[in-house]
Amino acid sequence: MIPAGRALRIVGDVHGDSGAFAIAAETDAFLVQLGDLVDDGPDTPGALRIMFRLIDEGRGLFLLGNHDFKLARALRGDQIFRPPHLEQTMAALAPGLAERALFEFLRAPAWIASKNLCFVHGGFHPAMLTEPPPPFPIKRPDALLARALYGQTTGRVTGAGKPERLITWVDTVPDGMTVYCGHDRRSTDDRPYTRRGKLGGTTVFLDTGAGKGGHLSWIDIRKEEALKQ
Repeated sequence: MIPAGRALRIVGDVHGDSGAFAIAAETDAFLVQLGDLVDDGPDTPGALRIMFRLIDEGRGLFLLGNHDFKLARALRGDQIFRPPHLEQTMAALAPGLAERALFEFLRAPAWIASKNLCFVHGGFHPAMLTEPPPPFPIKRPDALLARALYGQTTGRVTGAGKPERLITWVDTVPDGMTVYCGHDRRSTDDRPYTRRGKLGGTTVFLDTGAGKGGHLSWIDIRKEEALKQ
């Protein structure tokens, strides 16, 4: 899915920040967006149009994030809880754009992995190195897809009413591998947060709050450092 021999631009959660995403998209590198294109920010339709233009031009792809997953289920007509931000996103999508969004969400990969790099929205699991991402589920995601979408959750909620998340999974990243993910806003200095695990692998968290009062972050990878099969 990612062309061989191309430099890469890895872009964190967009959340409807189309202005910042338009800047990130101005690159000759192949763009990999880590999921959560939609909700929260001022212009989800604009963010989707930018991504779809990159896909049509063969210049990028996006991973399935938990917000994209929920929007896809709503667009498909599934009976799900629809929080206010989802209702606002649904109302903002013109019919043609909604149809294209559903088409792209249903075929978006939940992770991409090679010997040295892994791209995933929520959280890594070693099984992602040997198992391909599954097709979009009919009902609830299985455990591996849930890890990719939601990260590592405890089943409890925080005082803010959000699911409690752990990142002990970073200790399972093999030596020599770098995982790029979004979902968890772990940065304390508005820069991507990098953490080295117990096995020697590296994880880079790129969510720095775009569409939620922060900004959009991205990292460029030279073609010499890109995916090795």
